[in-house]
Amino acid sequence: MGLVQALLSVFIDDGDKLRSINSGELRITFLLRSPLYYVCASTWGEPESVTRTHLEYLHLQILSIVTAAQLRRIFERRTNFDLRRLLNGAEPFLFSLLSRLELDLAMSTSSLHCLQLDPNLRSRVADALVPITKMKDALYIVLVAGGRVVTLVRPKKHSIHPADIHVLVNTAHAPSIYNSPASASWIPICLPKYNPATFVNAYISFLRKPDNNGTETPLNTGDRELASSSRVEDGRYQRNSSSDAGLCLICISGGGEFETVRSWCDSVAQKLQSQGTLQAITDAMESGKTHYSVSQLAIPGLRHFVYKSRPHVQITFPIFEDPYDSRDEIRRILTMYQTVYDAIHAKSGQSGPLKLQCIRTEKEIVMGWITQPFELYIVVSPRLPKTAVINAATAVTRWVKKEERNLLLRDAPVF
Repeated sequence: MGLVQALLSVFIDDGDKLRSINSGELRITFLLRSPLYYVCASTWGEPESVTRTHLEYLHLQILSIVTAAQLRRIFERRTNFDLRRLLNGAEPFLFSLLSRLELDLAMSTSSLHCLQLDPNLRSRVADALVPITKMKDALYIVLVAGGRVVTLVRPKKHSIHPADIHVLVNTAHAPSIYNSPASASWIPICLPKYNPATFVNAYISFLRKPDNNGTETPLNTGDRELASSSRVEDGRYQRNSSSDAGLCLICISGGGEFETVRSWCDSVAQKLQSQGTLQAITDAMESGKTHYSVSQLAIPGLRHFVYKSRPHVQITFPIFEDPYDSRDEIRRILTMYQTVYDAIHAKSGQSGPLKLQCIRTEKEIVMGWITQPFELYIVVSPRLPKTAVINAATAVTRWVKKEERNLLLRDAPVF
């Protein structure tokens, strides 16, 4: 750490910023978010902008625990303060975030990956989550299933930033919260994109958790020991831990109306249970209806894709299948996606953004295409001619448009 501080000081004294150091396959990336410095050493081969995005999320997670105002005051008094004293016990949140960042396309593209669901079922859930008038300080209500947002309800006056949702979901599914013997948890949390200087109160309640066989059961059947692992199973990459498989209700309040919020959340849970809504979501997840395969599109040569709706700030993509059904292959293809994304958005000092970018290897062609309503990144067979690649991309956009109501969260209620 002393060497890092010395390197940074040299550049600061010269009025410059140290962004990265390259040595063969190793890249050391630096991010300054005063008063903190972040450093990451990586041999993965991802663009520098991706590493910086990961460090940015790490900073946001730390701000969710210690606000920016607190950090500033502390380091103004003592420049050599050891931050580990404040973060003692917060390690599970940080480790959980780092695990997510490794293979999370939504976080890499600054967007959300919502649960694929029948729009009528999603609408029923959303209607049940509209808060009562007594909850005057309610900010956001979010239902999460399988680690993905089912729906959210927000005030009319402002929206919620995707980064804040990622911080919320990561916090709720961290082992210290998920494995708690309590049926629900109240925690103070700072949402950095909402207000980096203050805390709000988060009520986190798991309505259902998977049992040891992977099936969903109501929370009140008791706590269970759930193993954390990353694996490829049934053609679908299982990211992070089994804690992602639960159904979680998160209510964010700016005030201290704890009993009102708790009672309301209990009534919502009972309503969703009695109406069969929770069971319907569970059935959809267990039957595979919350995922789709690239073969359903029936597009010749298409192997995988990532579609981002820019107005909705959401992405959708099929499950990873052969030849991308191993951890190494998923990591490799995600790195190619990141490289194309970096080039199109000119994230690493390129001369300017692009509308179209294509990379051809012996194994596949990866193309990125950006327009005003969407961004599309597709992987196709290397044997396809250029016209066929363009036709495949166009066909993907048509299919997503047709299925948009199932794939994306649209028209969520406000209050």
